[in-house]
Amino acid sequence: MSRKELVGKVYKMIPPMLESFHKGMLGRVAVIGGSEDYTGAPYFSAMASAKLGADMSHVICEPGAGAVIKTYSPNLMVHPYMRQQKNMASHETIDSVAEEVVGMLNRLHVVVIGPGLGRDPAMQETCARVIKKAREMGIPFVLDADGLYLAQTRPELVQGCTECILTPNVVEFGRLAKSQGIDVQSEDPEKVCEKLAIAYGGPTIIQKGGKDYISNGKHTVISEGEGGLKRSGGQGDTLTGSLATLLAYRKAYLDKIWDHDNDMSPSELLTLVAYGGSAITRECSRLAFKEKGRSLQAGDLTEHVHTAFVNVIGEPGTGSKL
Repeated sequence: MSRKELVGKVYKMIPPMLESFHKGMLGRVAVIGGSEDYTGAPYFSAMASAKLGADMSHVICEPGAGAVIKTYSPNLMVHPYMRQQKNMASHETIDSVAEEVVGMLNRLHVVVIGPGLGRDPAMQETCARVIKKAREMGIPFVLDADGLYLAQTRPELVQGCTECILTPNVVEFGRLAKSQGIDVQSEDPEKVCEKLAIAYGGPTIIQKGGKDYISNGKHTVISEGEGGLKRSGGQGDTLTGSLATLLAYRKAYLDKIWDHDNDMSPSELLTLVAYGGSAITRECSRLAFKEKGRSLQAGDLTEHVHTAFVNVIGEPGTGSKL
């Protein structure tokens, strides 16, 4: 399928802006991460989600991170429910912490797990329980950064799950592949993403790189729009936030909250979400690099999310389209 055809299908999935919609219908998403050492990543992810149009964007994080993230923007809802092992109060347990975090799921359409998470055992275990409950409830989720460490070390959490997207960079992809007995160096680079998706039995994987290979094991597409040349950390957080909002739009499409042809399946839509998120993020990177050059930082992508969306996908109902 050509880029134009793929973008056209993504466009059909995007809800128009209608007076009949009320708060929350166009996306209630949460980013779970944010620890003592990492406060930027969950902010960049949640803000990308908001800038792409999610009605409500939450961050569920450790209290130390929460106090900082609240100073970044008043537009995000920040919940300091996560706990690192060393910071647990005497009356707190992993069970009590996880219960509070999992309790938020019935308010959400999509969850992003990993930005700024770290590898603290309590934080990782809490997220493992979130994944299990999200799967039970049919809530799609995105795994990135230290969220991918769970897919690497506890593959049963995502094995056979068709409602999740993994977004590994080159190093993370290598670790995931190794955990599944795949030697990346000996594989066809154009087929290895598909092979890893097959090994996991269902997840959609975005293998980030010069080209983004996207595969669920049955269908593979390539996103190769121009991006920026600066590889500053944190740009992948724009991708996860964009994916979260697009997953919420996918739900809106499947729920038929507006009149449309209803001719795309859940599986096809998930591939389109992955492609759309990749294409928008690459355009964000291109725009930010054009403006900032080698001084580009992850936060520079945030302000270009909407422009990138209009440039690549187009705004339904306005005639603006690629």
